[in-house]
Amino acid sequence: MNIRKVDLNLLVYLNVLLEERNVSRAALKLSLTQPTMSNALKRLRELFDDPLLVRTAEGMTPTEKANKLKPEIVSLLSMAEKITQPDKDFSPAKSQLSFRIMCNDYIEACLLAPFIQQVLPSAPNITFDLYGPGDIRLSDMEKGHIDLAINRFNSLPKNFHQLSLWRDNFCCLLHQDHPYATSQSLEAYLAGEHVSVSRAGWGPESSLANRAHEHKLSWVDEALAQLEQTRNIRVYSRHFSLAGLLVAQPQLIATLPRRHAMLYRHNPDLRIVRVPFQIVPIESKMIWSPLLQHSKAHQWLRRSLSEFAASVLDR
Repeated sequence: MNIRKVDLNLLVYLNVLLEERNVSRAALKLSLTQPTMSNALKRLRELFDDPLLVRTAEGMTPTEKANKLKPEIVSLLSMAEKITQPDKDFSPAKSQLSFRIMCNDYIEACLLAPFIQQVLPSAPNITFDLYGPGDIRLSDMEKGHIDLAINRFNSLPKNFHQLSLWRDNFCCLLHQDHPYATSQSLEAYLAGEHVSVSRAGWGPESSLANRAHEHKLSWVDEALAQLEQTRNIRVYSRHFSLAGLLVAQPQLIATLPRRHAMLYRHNPDLRIVRVPFQIVPIESKMIWSPLLQHSKAHQWLRRSLSEFAASVLDR
């Protein structure tokens, strides 16, 4: 039997006929005329090569084949109804989903850690699986295997959806005994020794390189290059958290996004001070595959993260 040539509405009619065992009542229940229902029964008999319902002293009685078909038809119609129903609103309190998110440690510390802390009590069975920028490929995002990627992106496939979460300015984090803590001039900044955090994003990056050390320039060094200046970099890293740890002694300066530097604001030994030149603010975007655009769960995650990000001030 070629299923493409079968009118699947006939299965709905057969289900009601087997329930009512009466053509007139079945027609009334389905809001059809009696001749239409009689014609449907005729087509069903031809389709299954069986009378299906036989007139007896007790009325219309299902045949043996009809009785065997009944539970299978009920199961099929139940499945069809389920898959054609619109998605219900997502309930984080009842969901057991796991959300996969790619980000660098700056976003992990400043956005995702406090967001997850806020969400966990009201979503007891939701889990979060966090990946670093080097853990995934672009194809993982395109196929929807990763729910979200949050980072600074220079170039993206046109079919990806995106939303800007925030823009963050830069500041200097250093030990209170470092000379730059009291003399915040460009000369004092350049005289210091520095920690450089390079791009931790995925995708095309600037090819401009530090000739002396053969490292790609960070946002900070690109800004200095516009002034025809360079700084003395002693440590290159791709982790913002390492920079915060290294300035625990008064030798190094870390130039970081302000929201990350503010994580250390209660450390009595450290100071957060201005940068003595202009740096283009870092813009963090949230991107996702078009395959996930209409998922109710995914919509909840995007909306919740966006609203939470708006509450994380550049203090």
